[in-house]
Amino acid sequence: MKQSLYLGHEQGLHMTPQLQQAIKLLQLSTIELQLEIQNVLESNFMLEVEEENNTAKETDSQKPEETNKDNVDNQSNTDTAELTSKNEMPDELPTDSNWDDVYDGSTSYSQPSSDSFQDQWESADSLTETLQEHLTWQMQLTPFSDTDRAIAVALIDAIDDDGYLHTPLDDIHQGLNQRMDAEDEPVEFDEVEAVLRRIQQFDPLGVGARTLSECLLVQLQHLPPDTAFLKPTIILVQQHLDTLGSHNFNKIIRQMRISQEDLTKVIELVQSLNPRPGADVAPTKTEYVVPDVMVKKIKGIWTVELNPDTMPRIRINQQYAGLIRRTDTSDDTNSLRNHLQEARWFLKSLQSRNETLLKVGRCIVERQRGFLEYGDEAMRPLVLRDVAEAVEMHESTISRVTTQKYMHTPNGIFEFKYFFSSHVSTTEGGVCSATAIRAIIKKLIGAESPKKPLSDSKIADLLLKQGIKVARRTITKYREAMLIPSSNERKRLV
Repeated sequence: MKQSLYLGHEQGLHMTPQLQQAIKLLQLSTIELQLEIQNVLESNFMLEVEEENNTAKETDSQKPEETNKDNVDNQSNTDTAELTSKNEMPDELPTDSNWDDVYDGSTSYSQPSSDSFQDQWESADSLTETLQEHLTWQMQLTPFSDTDRAIAVALIDAIDDDGYLHTPLDDIHQGLNQRMDAEDEPVEFDEVEAVLRRIQQFDPLGVGARTLSECLLVQLQHLPPDTAFLKPTIILVQQHLDTLGSHNFNKIIRQMRISQEDLTKVIELVQSLNPRPGADVAPTKTEYVVPDVMVKKIKGIWTVELNPDTMPRIRINQQYAGLIRRTDTSDDTNSLRNHLQEARWFLKSLQSRNETLLKVGRCIVERQRGFLEYGDEAMRPLVLRDVAEAVEMHESTISRVTTQKYMHTPNGIFEFKYFFSSHVSTTEGGVCSATAIRAIIKKLIGAESPKKPLSDSKIADLLLKQGIKVARRTITKYREAMLIPSSNERKRLV
């Protein structure tokens, strides 16, 4: 093959830096966006937070300084004209001088008081006591020998957050002997078991148990001896706990020779126990969701607005922008111009993000008006392509907008993706949303008889009578997605 040079024109798609920044901001959640804004404010001195108090101060100080302010504005406008006239700015940004230097996006920012701000940080930094710390504190108050204390430390470290000891005692026993010095006496297995029984008496009761049966037995043994149905409950936990888990009540009645009324009392006593004792010591931290848009019904019309508390109002610092013309050295001039250009790109990207959020939010509200009026059962089928065609955007853009973005409605706070669901054909030729089908399934299960719960096949038959043709396996998939147990597990005595 002979080598040669070829000169030709080709068309290609290249992402500009401002487009990359807009896409990055578009897919960020509210919390991530606030962190990104804070990082940009720290790295770019051309941006500043516009506080509400500044507006009043500026109006009061306009009397003696009005002339100076006009001069600064004129200088800023002259600087902008010079920037656009020179070739140092990229050609792909011809409208840079027309961008607004203040970004509010229908948002507001109020500086909290010092007391409330301090309280927020103190509550955020307050650490809850872990289960290991709680058990270690009790161990230090218990008279242990040095060997028993070392065993207790190893056992406490192996207990999980629910309070269970899943590591075999043989492994803990071997690990303790391997860490012992040559002159020390080896630890006996009986000593490990004895220390474990001491730990199981710590608060909360049942911590350090190896099985659910052992955890419940420890709690039952600490109840008063005159507790009603205590002995049959101990027998049930020791011998028939698996049968109780499968809800085979008739088998338990036959094997324990107990009446149905007494079995009901025994089950009530079992349900009063705590199967996860360690979870109450260090509860999980609550995570709050900040909605991006607010949906309200005003005069019979559903309106969509941006949440005014999601981000601060930021703007171009006019004092620094006015220094561009006065700078003497070329390096300083280029640095100021680059920071000003990046600041305006960032403001434009934020404005574009909010406009896209509003477009998608309004389209979703328009399509799912029945959900806002009547609830989940009125949800309509909706896919990304439908919204993309309505707002004239690509499906990938809609996917970024609907990820980790939340909408506050009168029915609650929902992620944008909640309103998208596949459709199921009806017997009359229409379609029904999968979300609406899940709501109907949940409603049918909520109204079923505890003694004879509805099977998946029965639910499919009931839906078919309503004109919705759904297979049994689809009912099973929807039920498991809603964390609803099977009909056998939902069975109750009363």
